[in-house]
Amino acid sequence: MTGKPESANPTTKPTNLRESYDAVARAYADEIYDELKGKPFDRELLDRFADKVRGRGWTCDIGCGPAQIARYLKDRGCGAFGLDLSAGMLREARRLNPDIPVVQSSMLALGLASESIYAVAAFYAIIHIPRRQVVSALAEMRRVLQPGGLLLVTFHLGSEDSHHEEMLGHAVNLDIVLFTTAEMSGYLRDAGFRIEAALERDPYAPEVEYQSRRGYLLTSKPTR
Repeated sequence: MTGKPESANPTTKPTNLRESYDAVARAYADEIYDELKGKPFDRELLDRFADKVRGRGWTCDIGCGPAQIARYLKDRGCGAFGLDLSAGMLREARRLNPDIPVVQSSMLALGLASESIYAVAAFYAIIHIPRRQVVSALAEMRRVLQPGGLLLVTFHLGSEDSHHEEMLGHAVNLDIVLFTTAEMSGYLRDAGFRIEAALERDPYAPEVEYQSRRGYLLTSKPTR
């Protein structure tokens, strides 16, 4: 999630994460699909990531939403596809990117063969995983990566959990978890990853994004 939940008077309340993103899918896509245009830090990071993964195999945009990250990577010559729990989000991804494959699945059970892809970009997807399950989700990403493969994970910085019942004018039922860089680094190591780079940044202007500090961790799956 990269948008800001706001106060409203929802009429129909989704019961879980998937239904929440189904309900908000079109508004969410309209809000964030072009967000990278205003984020030079993220573009530079993705450019460097693309240079590392191009020609090495598939890159999965996990929690892809409308697949703006997969789009950016594909436009730079990477073999990219999207994966999301929400069928509504995947409809938006197909509408906006008819040339990019998408898969419906969960971060806790990706449904991909072991060692079948080279890289994962997980932009703000891990914030919907409860702390007690984060290592399991990361271990599942490690399972599908080839030895030496890369995981780029991003998250909102903080230490609290929160619950939200509205986003972009739609009723939702979302739990959001914020992490410190040290905490997420520990989870990644516990899941078997090696930390390659750790970065943080302040938020861009309010018209560009929700006002939270952001964390970025580039990691690799050790070779045998």
